[in-house]
Amino acid sequence: MPATKQLLLLRHAKSSWDDLSLADADRPLAPRGQKAAKRIRAHLRREGVVIDRVLCSPARRARETLDLVAPPGEVVIEEELYGATSAGLLERVRRLPEAVGTVMLIGHEPAIRELAVGLLEPDHELADRKFPTGGLATLTFAGPWSALAPEGARLAAFVIPRELP
Repeated sequence: MPATKQLLLLRHAKSSWDDLSLADADRPLAPRGQKAAKRIRAHLRREGVVIDRVLCSPARRARETLDLVAPPGEVVIEEELYGATSAGLLERVRRLPEAVGTVMLIGHEPAIRELAVGLLEPDHELADRKFPTGGLATLTFAGPWSALAPEGARLAAFVIPRELP
């Protein structure tokens, strides 16, 4: 029986629009986003989640989310994740080595939500929900990363920071 894999899809936390002169990729987290990322970190620790690898967008708000969530494991910041489509994200995940059991992907809307919705079996709770900043979807599936396909995963959990203690 193939090993169960976990894919954690994390939308970066709330960014600041205080300085409109900044390029999109350079926007930092807002104070609300910083608090949200810390709530996600606490949630992951409570749940005992062990992450083997983190794939993170190079955008400042994504990297700051990563720093505050602070998951253990290898961290890879990749240019291709900024502005990627859901198909591009899926293609990247499919290239993961089989030794990686749990991966966290920190990215942006709309690709993160589209990837989650596309990978899940029909009639899941994300179909009619928004994927707010700081939202974290945990998907599971059996098989190699290279075989991850639409409707091939199950939603193990979906949390948003404002619903966490």
